[in-house]
Amino acid sequence: MLKAAYEWLDQRLDITPMWRDLADHEVPEHVNPAHHFSAFIYCFGGLTFFIVVIQILSGMFLTMYYVPDIENAWKSVDYLQNEIAFGQIVRGMHHWGASVSIVMLFLHTLRVFFTGSYKHPREFNWLIGLGLFGVMVGLGFTGYLLPWDNKAYFATKVGIEIAASVPVVGDAIATFLQGGEIVGAQTLARFFALHVFFLPAALLGLMGAHFFLIRKQGISGPL
Repeated sequence: MLKAAYEWLDQRLDITPMWRDLADHEVPEHVNPAHHFSAFIYCFGGLTFFIVVIQILSGMFLTMYYVPDIENAWKSVDYLQNEIAFGQIVRGMHHWGASVSIVMLFLHTLRVFFTGSYKHPREFNWLIGLGLFGVMVGLGFTGYLLPWDNKAYFATKVGIEIAASVPVVGDAIATFLQGGEIVGAQTLARFFALHVFFLPAALLGLMGAHFFLIRKQGISGPL
């Protein structure tokens, strides 16, 4: 039955050439772990993408129960952890996955830098990668406030004060993030919107451009 369904779709969408183009794409020998043990350092980007996918899927689950207001935010998190089947596991995956994704992205960035993969003709993709790093940090920062507990509240206050110390534009950044004179309901609503809508949209757009350029330019050679 699955074969018949695939053939029905293939006849109308011609999907076989698309996945064969991906599956049959040759991988350079220097990034093949079977030939070079050092090739494992080229896996950091793929591992980062895998963790990001887990973050997206687990985040979609969390939004089905999370309530983004100061009266119910922590209650909804507590309900998710203690009353929903597998809720504690999914939240744990999302919580720790945020840290792991930043670490893996940092290692990937170091690999690109020390192997010279940012050089001509890949300068533009390097800039896109730096943009991705900024978006990922932004996702971590905005997500930290959402449980609305004491640790999240005071950590966010410190983060906003750091942003306010930036010369010239610091006050504008702090006002934008805080949404008012204090860290309160407007701040939580703003962080939720940034975390769930704006930053993921930027992340997906930059990732699409990043992968397109990798496919177009290929993987850089060894240093």
